[in-house]
Amino acid sequence: MSNEFETLVPVIDISSWVLGDAAARDNVAAAVDRACRTVGFMQITGHGLPDSTVAALMNAIDSVFALDAEVKARYQAPRPSVNRGYAPPKSERLSYSLGVDSPADMFEAFNVGVTLDAPAGIDPDMYPDNIWPDPAASPNFEADTQCWLDAVGGLARTMTSIFAHALGVGSGFFESRTDRSIDVLRMVNYVIPEGETLERGQLGMGAHTDYGIVTILWADAVPGLEILGPDGEWQSVTPQPGALLINLGDLLARWTNDQYRSTMHRVVPPADADGRSIRRRSAAFFHDGNADAVVSTLRTCRDNSGGSPYDDVTVAEHLAQKLRGSRGLELNQHAGREAARIETSVRNWPIGGKNPPKVT
Repeated sequence: MSNEFETLVPVIDISSWVLGDAAARDNVAAAVDRACRTVGFMQITGHGLPDSTVAALMNAIDSVFALDAEVKARYQAPRPSVNRGYAPPKSERLSYSLGVDSPADMFEAFNVGVTLDAPAGIDPDMYPDNIWPDPAASPNFEADTQCWLDAVGGLARTMTSIFAHALGVGSGFFESRTDRSIDVLRMVNYVIPEGETLERGQLGMGAHTDYGIVTILWADAVPGLEILGPDGEWQSVTPQPGALLINLGDLLARWTNDQYRSTMHRVVPPADADGRSIRRRSAAFFHDGNADAVVSTLRTCRDNSGGSPYDDVTVAEHLAQKLRGSRGLELNQHAGREAARIETSVRNWPIGGKNPPKVT
């Protein structure tokens, strides 16, 4: 597997966006714009998140996943549409969000998010209450995760302001569509239980695109994350020390008619140099937009006739389709354009097997 794609995932210092003059801000926006149009992934430094905030996140991850399995099971959501609480290993299939059939994913996760009242006509499950572990079992979990939510929530809005500047749509474009954003923090623990045998094509997390506007990812320095490159090859990406990974979601791709890329990615089962399973941790913050916001391709991104291959959709409608796939295990029939991208990776698909994915 080539490391060439690593060089295409740029490291961008965004500190000048806040601290610099107009020219410096333009330079940051230009660098982000190039990454959005070519790769859909970037690593950012100068984000302003202190080491203590990162340490709090790591404490939260370690404390919740250290709980006994029967304890964690108490914190599962009552139904797939409630994107909160604990998800045990093999309970989800991320590829189903694309309508792609694959074995169950080998990760466990714990989700928390913002809690707001749903607008009129919106399913309350879009803004559910959090499911917190018993403080006696995980004493600082709520405080530690809330610390991270507050910090990356502000960073996500910084990124959308950079996107708006780069796209020339005015600084308030995303503000009016994200002031009641569905924001979810998903903490993930990858580990293959001792004695577990992987099925053909089984992954730590199946190939998928993210659903919303922008994702901010913290991950430890354990290989596993792979991006589908422009050459159709899966390429490994590991965050540099102190950097956070940023990638774009389907809603931003829809707004820009794919001029900004929602990049296919997956997580292979993490292993050491001798092939032994090792633990990998990550935390993805999904900034998805207001549930009732209508996503319509930007006028400047439409074709010469003013058309777009994407129909208008609300954030809530789009997320519900995706979650019915990954969490509800119903193959998503509304993701044809995204699913088509996975066909280019068939020759490189299997991890421990021979079967390519089935695209329905």
